[in-house]
Amino acid sequence: MKKAVIFDLDGTLADTIASITYCGNLALAQFGLPSFQEADYKYFAGDGAAMLVRRALLAAGDEKLAHYDEVYAAYRKIFAKDCMYQVKPCDGIVPLLTELKKRGVRTAVLSNKPDADSRRVVEELFGKGFFDHIQGQKDGIPRKPDPAGVYRIMEAFGLEAEDFLYVGDSSVDMKTGKAAGIYTVGVLWGFRDRKELEENGADAVIGRPEELLDCLDEKQERQVSG
Repeated sequence: MKKAVIFDLDGTLADTIASITYCGNLALAQFGLPSFQEADYKYFAGDGAAMLVRRALLAAGDEKLAHYDEVYAAYRKIFAKDCMYQVKPCDGIVPLLTELKKRGVRTAVLSNKPDADSRRVVEELFGKGFFDHIQGQKDGIPRKPDPAGVYRIMEAFGLEAEDFLYVGDSSVDMKTGKAAGIYTVGVLWGFRDRKELEENGADAVIGRPEELLDCLDEKQERQVSG
């Protein structure tokens, strides 16, 4: 039986795409740049705010990233204020987390969102102390898919890779979990599709949060494919 689960935040635990889209479009509009749809931001997101802005600018036609510094600064300012805009837990996540707690499974969040923003989102959605560990982007710790953040959580929990599940919705997450040697579960309710998850090493792909419970049992791991 697995003893701990590490969750990605955006698109895995929290439905944040409306917030990301709202803040991104406001920042772009300040400089006369075009807006994009939520479907676009699902692919801009995943590698931190700086990369999101770069991808949005390239899509807007700013091939030399001439507006990068000013748009990035605007995005960070707007996001600090409105990171909770229309944010809600993903459907079925709260019952899943409640069941994990009942079973004594420890839980952590690992996000490429800045640490302060990650903590704010998690604590406002689920309450302070609900997760055993929350870790967003911090200076000195490489962003996902580098496994350094996972190693920090493993050390904090005093557990080994075989004790964990890693759960996320993108290629970044699949690469992160696999790089850390953890059984890695892709979810279909987030930002990316099954093809991306499977091509980047997902050990299992699930369509509903409650299906993660089957992955806790090591004997069933390889039978779970969504």
